[in-house]
Amino acid sequence: LSGLDPAQPYFQDTPIEVRLDKSDAEFVDVIHTDSAPTIPYLGFGMSTAIGHLDFYPNGGVEMPGCDKNSVSQIVDLDGIWEGTRDFVACNHLRSYKYYSDSIIYPDGFLGYPCASYDVFESDNCFPCPEGGCPNMGHFADKFKGKFKADFTKLYLNTGEVKDFPLWRYKVSVTLAGKSKQRGYVNIALYGDDGNTRQHQIVQGALKPDNTYVKFIDIEANIGTITKVKFLWNNNWLNPTLPKLGAATVTVQSGENG
Repeated sequence: LSGLDPAQPYFQDTPIEVRLDKSDAEFVDVIHTDSAPTIPYLGFGMSTAIGHLDFYPNGGVEMPGCDKNSVSQIVDLDGIWEGTRDFVACNHLRSYKYYSDSIIYPDGFLGYPCASYDVFESDNCFPCPEGGCPNMGHFADKFKGKFKADFTKLYLNTGEVKDFPLWRYKVSVTLAGKSKQRGYVNIALYGDDGNTRQHQIVQGALKPDNTYVKFIDIEANIGTITKVKFLWNNNWLNPTLPKLGAATVTVQSGENG
């Protein structure tokens, strides 16, 4: 059984006989997308872990792309009816949209076992464990029986619009140069199956010999990385023409370490 943001009002914290529970099937996976408290934030979805695997994309509370202004969301590419419906319950409805995308991307939506979404942003939950990360959605059952804990919470990020899956990497950049600068550093990844847009690693003070680390969620499975593009800019005209480079750039895949 796959629970697509199971209802919170009248169901959360009730006996298992009246709500979805892991005892309802040999394998129950759940996608939580709208788990804000019902009052005052009007969350439609349950926040508690109730399955064998519970996925919390983007933390499970607010979904990227659901904060568009009401006019742009109602006058949607999919039509006024679907746009109006999404405006009313966008976070709640993301669950089935993620699920449908997961059928198309069997290698996508990797959920990282973690204590919370905040911890997910640290090294403690990266990369995937030795047995791999479960795929949120249609192919979650490939991990049936692989986790022995009573409840397993899994975290990941998604895109703002379809196509929703993202692939997670850890990027470490050690700068080279003669003097401290201010500005930003961007990285783009190139692989044998495609390339990414530029992702910002750091903004502000840039000091040679310092190492800056950032987790990035890229918009395509680019395969084996073949090239990394490093760019920096100080955002203002400097007659001294300062120079910064990358002494090293280390890229680690979340999927296989």
